[in-house]
Amino acid sequence: MNKINIAVIAGGDSGEYGVSLKSQAGILSFLDKELFSAVPVIITSKKWVATDENGKEYPIDKNDFSYYPNGEKARFDFAYITIHGTPGENGLLPGYFEMLGIPHSTCPAFVSALTFNKFFCNRSLSALGYNVAKAILLREGNTYDKQEIVKELGLPLFVKPNAGGSSVATTKVKKAEELEKAVMDATAEGGDVILEQLLTGTEVTCGCYKDSDGIHVLPVTEVVSKNEFFDFDAKYNGQVEEITPARIPAEQFALIQDLTVRIYSTLNAKGIIRIDYFISPEGTPYLVEVNTTPGMTPTSFIPQQVEAAGLSMKEVLKEIILYNLNA
Repeated sequence: MNKINIAVIAGGDSGEYGVSLKSQAGILSFLDKELFSAVPVIITSKKWVATDENGKEYPIDKNDFSYYPNGEKARFDFAYITIHGTPGENGLLPGYFEMLGIPHSTCPAFVSALTFNKFFCNRSLSALGYNVAKAILLREGNTYDKQEIVKELGLPLFVKPNAGGSSVATTKVKKAEELEKAVMDATAEGGDVILEQLLTGTEVTCGCYKDSDGIHVLPVTEVVSKNEFFDFDAKYNGQVEEITPARIPAEQFALIQDLTVRIYSTLNAKGIIRIDYFISPEGTPYLVEVNTTPGMTPTSFIPQQVEAAGLSMKEVLKEIILYNLNA
């Protein structure tokens, strides 16, 4: 039987470029090599290339997403997108593949675009009854009143790019005079900025995916940062304790899993997603954000949760890919 030819796509044009490459390496290590022929692909605003086992690069023909190794045209049966940020996580690349009719691993273009816009995603889910933090959207270039923001959201508060991830350019603001620099940093990374009320309590995250057997929810992970919050250093430089399964009461554990399945269904998500929450001291869960392209390094949350569920990444990815190939 011929192997299924898969493009494992990393890169992008955000501060998460390096994280994306690590996720690509993770995906390549997890894939079933007897069933799939996986080709690393790098996409940025400056180049689209496929690479071979020796690192040689072959330009991608954007007309049909093909390339020419050894002078012969090669096509992909499936695209596994692991770009964190633009153009993978914000819907541009999913839309491109949908127009070409190439099955891919992530949410549909509209869902990806919505979830990438943290403010409007959370406001949409809030309107459907999910708890979210109070927030203000500051458009790039707009003026703002520091005292009005503090009056509305209190201190400390968070300032972060509206379209971004991995806590890049995210600042915990403790004094009103710190707002200006925090807004400038977030604007430089992602344009529009979210100013968000501080949530306290227990930070948790939960993964979910869909295959031919339906939606599967994974165990909940508790996140205990050694820093003031779960920032980039905590996520990628070991300054965090990640505990799977989370040390929370059984009813809270079940509630987080139920919320994750409901949100997955509400959004009509696809592939693997991960949803972050805070559980307040009173036991109320608050949605933080929906990640439609979660990190996939061997130590990332999703592989941890898959292992805790008694499953293997190899099998999970196989079922997701086969399901979306035949959907």
